[in-house]
Amino acid sequence: MTASVPAGGGTGFPTYADLRARPEPLTGTAWGVFGDDDELGTLNHLTPERVRAAATSIRRGETFSLNLSLSAFDPPLIAHRGAIEHHVFGLNEFHRDERIDNLFTQASTQIDGLRHFAHPDRGFYNGVAGADVSAETDVLGIQRVAERGIVGRGVLIDVGAYREAQGRPIDDAHSEQIDVDDLDATLAWQGATIAPGDIALIRFGWLERMRGTAREPGAPLTSAGLAHSERTAAWLWDHQVSVAAADNVALEAWPVRDSEIVTEAETRGTLAASSHTGMLHRILIPLLGLTIGELWDLDALARACHAARRYDAFVVAEPLHIRGGVGSPANAIAVI
Repeated sequence: MTASVPAGGGTGFPTYADLRARPEPLTGTAWGVFGDDDELGTLNHLTPERVRAAATSIRRGETFSLNLSLSAFDPPLIAHRGAIEHHVFGLNEFHRDERIDNLFTQASTQIDGLRHFAHPDRGFYNGVAGADVSAETDVLGIQRVAERGIVGRGVLIDVGAYREAQGRPIDDAHSEQIDVDDLDATLAWQGATIAPGDIALIRFGWLERMRGTAREPGAPLTSAGLAHSERTAAWLWDHQVSVAAADNVALEAWPVRDSEIVTEAETRGTLAASSHTGMLHRILIPLLGLTIGELWDLDALARACHAARRYDAFVVAEPLHIRGGVGSPANAIAVI
């Protein structure tokens, strides 16, 4: 692997097209861009200079928790991510302690680490072998993110509000795929811009709609989200987004339908189709090293941003320090 990637975008940093032009076996990957041993991916965009500059987004000192309760969803949104069991006990009547069992780190407001997805043809981020990703190892573990923390300028992209204003409400029932044209149009409507290193806070309005709807047990889970396309991946990479976090269940539309993302393994028939077939996750996490956030509660922040007509915030997120962890509750705070 080599860290040298020709940069054709005029910024000194390779564009997504540059990544696509890399020779095999690195075609389409960002492997080596941040160093051959890198385990942070796009979090490298959060340079000290950008973190310092992000502090200028604090104007009123008003804070917003972006986290749902760990027990927000009953039944769980994803069947294999069960509900937590919270036990409170005491050694005597003047003492209390507690234990949480059945904790699934990605069942509520979460950060997906770089262990979460491998690409079926290429493997885990930066060429890490699947055999090296286990409970006994720590490569690509969420502890790398916990050690540095996520601190930077967040920019709200309220696609849900924009589409409502245009008379085109987002369609969750049919897992609408939101194209990057809507991201650009939303930013223009808000009078906001994305700068390198920014934390993209994409609000589809899904959580707000979920709160107003009783979900029947066994009902299919559907959510609008980003389109399953390389165009989406290119937008996030070329804007040098450090973290892409959204208020829906998967950042991208769920379940996957009509995806243009294919793998050689599935084309050859050596990998059976599954719920992961066609997922944008397979590009963003293992090929680009992008940190993803899901189920972030952006509603209160959005109301404050619209009232102030300012859409940037100082954002801090601190995942749990779990050696070899796949993901974590986000523990995210925005300050405006």
